[in-house]
Amino acid sequence: MAVREQAAGLPGPGRDEEAALLFERAHYRHDPRWLLPMSPRLCLACALELLPEPSVSLVRKKHVLSGFRDALMRHASLVVQLVAQDQRVCIHFISMLFGLLCNVEDGSITDLCIEVLIQLTTQLKLEQTIHCLLYECHKELCNMPSMRGSLATLTLLGKLVDAIPALADKLVMEHSDLMEHLLRGLVYPSEGVQASVCYLYGKLYSSPVAAEMLLGHFREKLCPLFLSTMDGAQTKELKINCLGLLRQLLKYDLFVSMIMNKSSLVESTESVEGPPGETSLPLVLKKLLLSRDETLQVASAHCITAVLVHSPAKHAPAFIHADIPEFLFEHLSSSSEVLVWSSYNCLILLAEEPLFFSKCHTVYGIESVVRSLQGVLRMNNTELHKQGLLLFAQILTRQPEEIKLFTSSAMCRDAGRALQEAVNSPVLEVAAEAVKAISAFLRKDHQSALPVLYKELQALLKAMLSRCADFSQTPLNWRPLGHASSRDLEKAILRRGRFLLITLEGFRNACRLAVEFQNEPSAQENPFTAPSAEKEDTLEAFSEFLLSACDSLCIPMVMRYSEQATHPALMEVFLSVLHSLFVIVPHMKEKFSKKLAASSFIPLTLELKARFCSGLSHSALNQVCSSFLYYVCINLLSAPEKTGPPSQEELSAVSELLQHGLPRISSRSPESLAFLSDRQYVEGATRQRQYCILLLFYLAYIHEDRFVSEAELFVAVRSFLLSLQDQGECPPLVVFRASIYLLAICQDKDGALDEAVVGAIRKLLEGIPDLHLVYTHHPLLLRLFLLYPELMSRFGHRVLELWFSWEESICEELDDVASAGQPTLPASLAALFHVLRSSPSTLLILLDLIYSSPVDTARKVLIVLRTFLRRNEDVQVGGLIRGHFLLILQHLLVEHGSSPSEASGNLPLLLSLLSLVQLRNESEQELDSMAMKLLHQGALAAWDGA
Repeated sequence: MAVREQAAGLPGPGRDEEAALLFERAHYRHDPRWLLPMSPRLCLACALELLPEPSVSLVRKKHVLSGFRDALMRHASLVVQLVAQDQRVCIHFISMLFGLLCNVEDGSITDLCIEVLIQLTTQLKLEQTIHCLLYECHKELCNMPSMRGSLATLTLLGKLVDAIPALADKLVMEHSDLMEHLLRGLVYPSEGVQASVCYLYGKLYSSPVAAEMLLGHFREKLCPLFLSTMDGAQTKELKINCLGLLRQLLKYDLFVSMIMNKSSLVESTESVEGPPGETSLPLVLKKLLLSRDETLQVASAHCITAVLVHSPAKHAPAFIHADIPEFLFEHLSSSSEVLVWSSYNCLILLAEEPLFFSKCHTVYGIESVVRSLQGVLRMNNTELHKQGLLLFAQILTRQPEEIKLFTSSAMCRDAGRALQEAVNSPVLEVAAEAVKAISAFLRKDHQSALPVLYKELQALLKAMLSRCADFSQTPLNWRPLGHASSRDLEKAILRRGRFLLITLEGFRNACRLAVEFQNEPSAQENPFTAPSAEKEDTLEAFSEFLLSACDSLCIPMVMRYSEQATHPALMEVFLSVLHSLFVIVPHMKEKFSKKLAASSFIPLTLELKARFCSGLSHSALNQVCSSFLYYVCINLLSAPEKTGPPSQEELSAVSELLQHGLPRISSRSPESLAFLSDRQYVEGATRQRQYCILLLFYLAYIHEDRFVSEAELFVAVRSFLLSLQDQGECPPLVVFRASIYLLAICQDKDGALDEAVVGAIRKLLEGIPDLHLVYTHHPLLLRLFLLYPELMSRFGHRVLELWFSWEESICEELDDVASAGQPTLPASLAALFHVLRSSPSTLLILLDLIYSSPVDTARKVLIVLRTFLRRNEDVQVGGLIRGHFLLILQHLLVEHGSSPSEASGNLPLLLSLLSLVQLRNESEQELDSMAMKLLHQGALAAWDGA
């Protein structure tokens, strides 16, 4: 009454008689300050007198509470000011509302009381008000002989802690004995009370501080009781609140361990009579998963996921033994995106446990996964697409090889087509997950269901590569706006590189698949294909497709990306792909190697080694680079274009040299040139590296890739040869061949080798059984041998002989020049004619060749000499040729004097050349009598031979 009196005042005229929510018989005494100044016209003093009045009907009380709630929602600040005018009035109002809550059994009024109390408490934000309400709740529960009337109080506490989370800690610290009453409520035979208790527990355990303080309470008392309550729950409300509490508990690793340990103890005593009412969490969640309520199914899946994220290896076996994967796979056919998403998450975590596969869950579930994937790809939910593809990739990756996943080609085809649809997604993240799944799909044991569908695999790979090519060609939105735009550009390039990397990994797996199937006779082709049908669905066709796809798509994409950035992991995969293609299409390895060498792949690989493989860093990349260079070199040396094929012994020696030397090379071109130029004493391993570097330069140059300066390379090779001479070493034949070739190619046209280098070359050549072992067909090499008398006198005859043996089409080329009246000679002859003009004595060697060579070679020489003499009339060589010709003729007749018909069959060719010389030089002196006699005898010998 004291509070009521304080709220009352003297009556006066003009009071708000129109108020709808007034206690008429008392309102006239109330001060206007307790009246809300706007609709609804509510008087707090009237509410204080009306609500506890027994004679007032529940309907009217409900109307007043509803009006107060509406006012609080619409005019919160005004109502708060109204209530907070006097703290004692405020406390009394709170206590009165709580009393009404506890004493009224009408559910609608109870709900209104709770709603008003929560709103008022949160809006007032007064510590004393909160303390008062907690005290009232505590007192009510403690004084309650049974939990029969506790529902309203428990509900209020739960919603209060939900509205003010900080109360959880306060409640546990200052009202800890409430926990015992909550346990009483959990065993009370009313699922409404149990649901309220679980809801309140859930709010308490949502606070880390409160959860830590309640750890012992949970371990000793709550855990078994809670699992039992959850297992026996019948109403949806109790099931939902149990799952809510469980979700809060599962946030903490310690509680997860307690629950799962308790569950494992229960499961281990299933065959023995154990304590009644005890159950395990996996079985409880399985029951909810099997319910027909989608909300419960989703919540159950969320809880399974919440357990597994702590430690799949530790907790997954319990769920697998409970056969939960089987029902998760079934849920993948649901039309509910949320349920499918939740099932995906669970299965992804379960797939981290080997038991998941050894129990053959994936074998029975893979069809559900593929069908689900086909279905979700038609939905407009990219997150669901990504999650489904992630699960598929997990299964494909972790499935043991000995347990076949796809039992028929039809299943394999459906899986491939689903992946093909996914990789064509316009959303990059979805396409990326699809590429990862494709990479895992391209495994021998996944493709072993006969017949192997090579055409389907080609279509899948083509889609994957095309998607990557489209992305790699998308213009980068680069604008010079400062650091921010530069960072965005870097991110875009990095994203492009990541997508290219996973695409190359998928393509590498396809290459590995082709290699593995080479030893499987049953996988060579489709046994059900008609004999007359075109052989497209074969391993051979698939292998050739891989080579073509790499050439037309992979290589251009990587080269384009390398202009923007270089990532070692990407290049490692790329080079391993190129390496594997040598094995996949062996009949094309030489041609492919030549194309790679001509496309600057040798300097590209050397640059990678120099940039990333110095010391012990990126050892895997170094190994791949070295292996790639090794096979390129061996392939090029095994099928040379401009030199004779090496012997098996020579090839074995080079193979060993490259295997030891290439991994040790990690220098850039300038450093390699300096290393090659070192004239100090060179030891064995260092010399091997020099040999390897020289071979790499040689193979690049011979395929028109001149990635180092000719002048610098010339100096380096020159120093290298002098170093060999200084140490008295004789290099392998292939290395020496490379040295003299590079020296010839890089020599300045106007420069000349010094005597020391020429002497070193001659000395090394004299130690070789035959010049063809180091000969490389090139006009500049011919020039090198004929330009220096020391070399020409000793090796001129043999080098010209080799040169003509390689010039197979020389007659046709010269005929074309003559018939077209073209002044320009073929490049191969220009260098020879230049030497003949500068050194006419070379003509004498050509005459010897006409005499001593096989007829085909002699005819080539004759045609060349004729062309030279006709095109160089200013060169006076008639006397020289006549004199040498007569010497040859004299030698021939002396040697075959008794039977001149056995003389050289090339004699008519010599006579033909002499006639040309004589006609060309009519003004010169005629032949003397001795010369005429020799010529007469030679003509007779030629006639007899014919």
